Amino acid sequence: ARSQGGHDMSAAKTNDVPTTVQSARRAGKILFWACVLLICAWVLVPIYLLMVNALSSPSQVSGFPKTGLPGFDFSSLQFFAGFSGVGRALWNSVLVAVLTMVLSIGIGAPAGYALSRFEFPGKEVFRMLVVMTRAFPLPLLALPLAVMFIRTGLDDTAIGLALVHTVLAIPFAVLITFSLFSGIPLELEEAAWTLGCNRWQAFQKVVLPLVLPGIAASAVFAFTISWNEVFAAAVLTIENRTLPAFLIQNLNVSPLHLKFAGGAALVVPALIFIFAVRKYLFAMWGIANR
Repeated sequence: ARSQGGHDMSAAKTNDVPTTVQSARRAGKILFWACVLLICAWVLVPIYLLMVNALSSPSQVSGFPKTGLPGFDFSSLQFFAGFSGVGRALWNSVLVAVLTMVLSIGIGAPAGYALSRFEFPGKEVFRMLVVMTRAFPLPLLALPLAVMFIRTGLDDTAIGLALVHTVLAIPFAVLITFSLFSGIPLELEEAAWTLGCNRWQAFQKVVLPLVLPGIAASAVFAFTISWNEVFAAAVLTIENRTLPAFLIQNLNVSPLHLKFAGGAALVVPALIFIFAVRKYLFAMWGIANR
């Protein structure tokens, strides 16, 4: 009887193990999806509320109770679009962001390739210095930058502001492209060399097609960094302000409905750009997980 009882207890413990594992997996899935929903709400709810108020009449924006639905009143957006200087500020933002994107990729991608393929003295120190460029707060550097730009004639210009934004974006471009190039086996390039390609041809025909989605993703990061940056744009420009600096300058004492219209004008172009290149962002995960 004692032997039979011990056998029954052992069988019960064995049957409890799969149940415990299934419960743990179920709890993990619930926690995962709860975190996903929380992150989505954290990102999407402010955008939704911004668009609802931008598409509502002034009385709906300031009135209570709130319905949470847009009134599809475009008067605030029309007034903001016709406001003097908005079109020029929007063009300046696009120009500076594109210049920043080109410069950061043009400088960061070769640096990332060199870090992943070559061994040289001070390599780790160089990587640390790249990251350390973000350790200095921009307000601390604003006055020296303003003086230097005035002396060199780069103040209040798109290229001058793009250089500052490039400095902010280069660490991300270098580190992202370094991880991408490191994920491509060197043997692929060596095989191309044995087939008659030189280093540039092997990079162009073998490596570049594989890392192009990741480079596009780092370009998106550079674009958004430049598009959202406001401090340097407000300090280093006067006549050629970007849209964020223009909004801070002109909408500080504006009615609430115009502030929402200005926020929508700042957010929507960036969302459209990210949506247009979304396939490269998704393709980057395939490269990063190799």
